Amino acid sequence: MKIYLASPRGFCAGVDRAISIVETALEKFGAPVYVRHEIVHNQAVVSRLRDKGAVFVEELEEVPAKSVAVFSAHGVPVAVHQDAESRQLMTLDATCPLVKKVHTSVKRHNQNHRRIILIGHQGHPEVIGTMGQLEAGQVILVETVEDVARLDVPDENELAYTTQTTLSIDETKDIIAALRARFPAIKGPEKGDLCYATTNRQSAVLKMSERVDMLLVIGSRNSSNSNRLRELGERMGKPSYLIDGPTDLQREWFAGMENVGISSGASAPEDLVQDVVKWIQKEFPGTAAEDYVILEENVRFSLPEALTAA
Repeated sequence: MKIYLASPRGFCAGVDRAISIVETALEKFGAPVYVRHEIVHNQAVVSRLRDKGAVFVEELEEVPAKSVAVFSAHGVPVAVHQDAESRQLMTLDATCPLVKKVHTSVKRHNQNHRRIILIGHQGHPEVIGTMGQLEAGQVILVETVEDVARLDVPDENELAYTTQTTLSIDETKDIIAALRARFPAIKGPEKGDLCYATTNRQSAVLKMSERVDMLLVIGSRNSSNSNRLRELGERMGKPSYLIDGPTDLQREWFAGMENVGISSGASAPEDLVQDVVKWIQKEFPGTAAEDYVILEENVRFSLPEALTAA
């Protein structure tokens, strides 16, 4: 058996920054540091930060006044910032800069009197944060091509669209095409606002799937980008499984498999990937592993000034 490791995989710059913000805050201010929602969608990451002194809460009302609070990488509505200010919290915003870019786009279109259509998944924290940049009703959510056909908008000539950053490339393309076909005057980026990490990881899995018999994606169940990788493998006709780590593996999955592809979501630590490789090599002696590289990533995001100032 042979293992192919999709590259790029794992942590993106936004996730790396968000985790570093929590870790640096703990070093600089001491525990506890409160984090609103999971800093990123990965159970191993959340558990490790909790062990270091991070306290994860659902709402800011659980955070004592004047404490240090971190907002997750997915972004938050404007109302959450206002609530934090009223509670005199020291806030550190770990929102991914690429998600912030979407927020800026939404506000700009609103200032130009355009109604915004957001392509995304209802209930996802990033979608909640993006819709929460404006007053209720100013952003309309669509999830499918069928949703586009049912849209009722006040002015077809004053529309703009944006996207959640972690969607499927193909599905996003189809929805954008449907929007442009129905509303020719609509404004928005040709390929949506999918982030570089989403695009790169899906591209790596797509190419790697041509030579593997099965795909394993390491990532938590609530990770949007990890789920999209698994779905992509399925669309390529390969048995595809989303796992948190080696404890989820089942030996029968590997029956008759000669080439196994492994990728990981943008919030999954690399040590989990290596643990999966070790499990396979222990169960199937002689299994070799190699990176399947389509490109190198060198994106880096800086930490907030509050953490870097002397």
